[in-house]
Amino acid sequence: MSTRGSLDQSMEKAVKHYASLFRLPSYKRVVLLQALVCMASGLSSVAILFRSSEKLVNGLLLGLALFSISLLSDYLASKFALRNDPIYDLRRTATLSLFCLGVWSLLIFLGVLVGLLFGVFWWLRLCLLGFSAVSILRLITLGASSSLNYRSILASSFLQSFFCLLPFLVFWIETGYSVTLGLFLFLILSPIVSLISTHVFLSLLDSLGEQTLGIPSLALLRAFLLNWITDSNTPFENLLEKLGEEHDVDVALVKFGTSKTKAAMVVPSIHPGPFKNVGSSPLPSLLKDSIEKRFDCTACIPLGLQGHELDLVSQLQNQKVISHIAEAMNFEVQQSQASPFVKVNSDSATASCQVFGDFALLSLTLAPNTTEDLPQELGLFVQEEARKLGLTCCVAINTHNSIDGPTDMSKALDSLKRVAKDCLGKAISMEKWTFEIGAATVRPEEFGLRDGMGTGGITAIIVKVNNQRTAYVVIDGNNMVTGLREKILSAFGSVNIDEGEIFTTDVHSVSATVLGKRGYNPIGQAMDHERLITYIKETTLIASRKLERANAACRCVTIPRVKVIGEKHLSALSLLIDRAFQRAKKTVIPIFFISGLLLMLFLTFI
Repeated sequence: MSTRGSLDQSMEKAVKHYASLFRLPSYKRVVLLQALVCMASGLSSVAILFRSSEKLVNGLLLGLALFSISLLSDYLASKFALRNDPIYDLRRTATLSLFCLGVWSLLIFLGVLVGLLFGVFWWLRLCLLGFSAVSILRLITLGASSSLNYRSILASSFLQSFFCLLPFLVFWIETGYSVTLGLFLFLILSPIVSLISTHVFLSLLDSLGEQTLGIPSLALLRAFLLNWITDSNTPFENLLEKLGEEHDVDVALVKFGTSKTKAAMVVPSIHPGPFKNVGSSPLPSLLKDSIEKRFDCTACIPLGLQGHELDLVSQLQNQKVISHIAEAMNFEVQQSQASPFVKVNSDSATASCQVFGDFALLSLTLAPNTTEDLPQELGLFVQEEARKLGLTCCVAINTHNSIDGPTDMSKALDSLKRVAKDCLGKAISMEKWTFEIGAATVRPEEFGLRDGMGTGGITAIIVKVNNQRTAYVVIDGNNMVTGLREKILSAFGSVNIDEGEIFTTDVHSVSATVLGKRGYNPIGQAMDHERLITYIKETTLIASRKLERANAACRCVTIPRVKVIGEKHLSALSLLIDRAFQRAKKTVIPIFFISGLLLMLFLTFI
């Protein structure tokens, strides 16, 4: 349990930095903001320092020239120096320039204030210092995020900075300030200082990743940015393949039907993560589609009892798992009787169970408290209790159906074990009857990944035993807002459903799709609850109309040597993100303070 707690804390530290990401404005808005910054810099400088209506025209021309050159340099950089970089299109190149111009304008305004007190030369010096700051900012940003060679990065960084300096040089010459040897030397020394300081800063960040994982930190950053911006998962998965470790994974397969498969439930001991389209994040929907096409049935993929340490590292591993499961699904269904569906509550824990012949379906929740990943320790306990009761298999499912802040799993674990044991005992003691099965899937077009719903949509499996109708509703999403489960369960009565439980697949294809603390919307956070409940009721009604006599069977298989991220590397990855941020904060001030002092020393000779 201490290991699990440590891993959760590591991931929480990484996730909190996701909120620092942001969406870029449109290109038109970026251009408008560039124009405002450039014109404000030119006009304020001339109007305040020279206080002449004649010079005001020069200030207007200065701002216009700066804006025009910035636009032109952005276009040239995106079409030539950065043309092969998938991240830096014209909008992102222009946005970087906007930030650079913003930093430069602040130093220009500071130069205006200092120049009013100590002379115009200080405005000139701080303007040149701004040129150096912009060069460093471009070098750091492109060096950290671009996958291009260093020549392209240098060309884009320095040429754009020098181009934007040209209007100021022309303006200074026209107002009587000649190009001195000191200025010439500064324009040579400034790029050298910028290169050295940037190299030291980025090398310190890279060394942290090499020490922790044997991979430079910036390589991970670039891979993440490529995925976040362009949806390209290959660079990130290539890194995960190097870090991954081979692991045998268990899968519980449940089939309902007779001569033909009518419905299937697959519960792999694989976590669908880490995010978006990387690794096993889309596995639930991929697996559902594969089984449904192969067996012409309705399938659902609820979550087992495991955590992120069992994330697969790549799509290659996904296909290996899917192929193995598809082959293993070819078994006969022979169990013709089932117990009624029962629930047991204790403290904040709830267990639900239904026995089909010699195997059981058991689900666990802490709702309305947060129900996130449940430990494998709980799964081992459940399997042992099932064996004691004479069951050949127990399919243990994490409902993953409530999120509302942190949960102390060390305290909840005892309650979960207690209700699991009691519920198994209660279900197996009940009389068994023949049963009917109906299943259906509805994919609401109005709910997408950004709303929190994966492509698997809503699946309902209805089990009718001795006039009791039970609905197993599986929603392809990553958890749901607290209280929504109870709303859905209370709505079952209106569609002639007596009992049931609500599950989410914990699909992580919805993760890293929106900005904010979590980086995703749990089911119900960005959806109208009544609309969602309407879709769920529609799904259960369709499934109920398909009820027919069926048998069931369960098979547990092991897929050997599947490559997963592993607890050790996942913890290291999560901690690396936080440590990189902390190191950046600690090193950025001393490195660039020293660089600024050197540059100011050079400027005193101008």
